[in-house]
Amino acid sequence: MRNIIIILFLSLPLLSVSAQSKEERAYQIGTEAVKLMDKGQIQESIALLQDARELDPKSFIYPYEIAYALCLDKKYEEALKILKKLEKHKEASDLLYQMMGNCYDYLGDSKEAVKTYERGLKKFPHSGCLYLELGNMQMANGEEYDALSCFEKGIELEPAFPSNYYWAAKIYLNTEDEVWGMMYGELFMNLERNSKRTVEISRLLYDTYKNEIKILNDSTVSVSFCKYAELSSDNAKLSFGTGIYEPILMMSLPDIKVIDMNTLNKIRKNFLDIYYRKNLENIYPNALMSYQKKVKDAGHIDAYNHWILMQGDTEGFLGWKSANENEWKSFMEWFSNNPIKLTSKNKFVKDQY
Repeated sequence: MRNIIIILFLSLPLLSVSAQSKEERAYQIGTEAVKLMDKGQIQESIALLQDARELDPKSFIYPYEIAYALCLDKKYEEALKILKKLEKHKEASDLLYQMMGNCYDYLGDSKEAVKTYERGLKKFPHSGCLYLELGNMQMANGEEYDALSCFEKGIELEPAFPSNYYWAAKIYLNTEDEVWGMMYGELFMNLERNSKRTVEISRLLYDTYKNEIKILNDSTVSVSFCKYAELSSDNAKLSFGTGIYEPILMMSLPDIKVIDMNTLNKIRKNFLDIYYRKNLENIYPNALMSYQKKVKDAGHIDAYNHWILMQGDTEGFLGWKSANENEWKSFMEWFSNNPIKLTSKNKFVKDQY
């Protein structure tokens, strides 16, 4: 929500000073208003946005941002009055319905909030943020299974939207079907790389590996990432979790005596190699595995694996980084220029398996 004014501003055409001076002035004022809002100067920001709206009364941006500022000031009823008028604006997006629904929720009217999100989905059926909000409503009601369905639907329809992966990962990693949380969690980290939530998921992924890979003795190991034997709708295919993920993970463990940052890097590299050696990408196309291969082919798989798991063992990570400064720097430069690209044709959703 915070970025909408910036995105819309950047998409505006260059304005002729002589013909569009009012719109250009409104743009400048609006930009300053957002800076003030981000500093917590809400009232000052609203005053500037009102000036911008007077200069450019047809624009969607300025009243929308006024409503956002009112939400920050917890004046939800005032915000709703503005948002309702904007609902029929030609530039209205799913973010409008998200904010409207949130206002109703903050006011304690959860039924109207849900109706608003659902009304938004009729106009924007591929909206990840609206499925996120519906999932959050289900979570608040203690309906975790229904919430998970919403989050995964959001992943399916808007694969590049990160928050649904975050919640789906957290739910699955708290079950006995952790395999899906491992996948969703790593995808989330790639989509939202530098946040408190990224730190949280990194730690959860590491801890799950530690808890579910058991080195019982020199000749006995076990892995447990799936509760039930999954049934495939296609008898010619194995289930992904119990038929692919766990067996490959078992094959990735030779000579492993302890589970830590460095051995997990080795295990993950073995897993990737086996997956492609068996040509499983042709049977189980997987956006995450494809990206890992891209990272490996670029020569950065060691650094990438340490990045994914760094919060689970910060001491181990820092020790590796200290010994591999050039490798880490090279990876970070490559990583910033080569993000994962998730689309309707390149995605990972549990139901596709």
